[in-house]
Amino acid sequence: MKVIAMIPARYNASRFPGKLMQDLAGKPVIVRTFEAAVNTKLFDDVYIVTDSAIIEKEVRKITPNVIKSKKEHECGSDRIAEAVENIETDIVINIQGDEPFIDTFSLKKLIEAFKNDTKKEIDLASLKVLLSDQDEINNPNNVKVITDNNGFAIYFSRNPIPYHRNTAISVSYYKHIGVYAFRKEAILAFYTTPMTPLEDAEKIECIRYLEVGKKIKMIETTTQSIGIDTPDDLVKARKFITEHHE
Repeated sequence: MKVIAMIPARYNASRFPGKLMQDLAGKPVIVRTFEAAVNTKLFDDVYIVTDSAIIEKEVRKITPNVIKSKKEHECGSDRIAEAVENIETDIVINIQGDEPFIDTFSLKKLIEAFKNDTKKEIDLASLKVLLSDQDEINNPNNVKVITDNNGFAIYFSRNPIPYHRNTAISVSYYKHIGVYAFRKEAILAFYTTPMTPLEDAEKIECIRYLEVGKKIKMIETTTQSIGIDTPDDLVKARKFITEHHE
């Protein structure tokens, strides 16, 4: 089973333009993410897929595995699908360019899910982590996920889900971490499917898979990654890398 990692790297992020080129302890965020992916030693290859000549020029200093998007794309999955179409692989791992601290253990669990899926029921696998802080639960930048009894995603939302109407019972809230593992055929099918209404409303790309009937296996992890969505997140990331990495 061949497994590759693809890192979509869009320059003009709506909430924090240019964030992937921001300095993170002496290196751009996108370089930190690429090096972290390579250092897991889980992948046959790691690629960066970008729409930006600025990012392309920077990352070519460290790797030839850079693919420039030929088309404009609304989301990272579309960007990856275009890039992976002519690459021979079984499983494609999408590592968000703004999450440089994804851990090896969680990635390994995603890959194992496919190795153990003898009936090929899983189209995608992704990560979730338990939320306990109420502000984090209510934060619309944190995408929440609910699953069925077999761990397959039912829905993703920026709102807190489930709605806790019956306070006599306890409920758990899970944050979706933006690391996806796809069967190659699933991501190519996504690429040829127009954006769906709920996906467009929530601006959460994995909802498209649910709307067209694909199955997403959610793997729980205890590691809370630091995604860099805002300038405040970058400050937290700099603090974290100073304390834990160097």
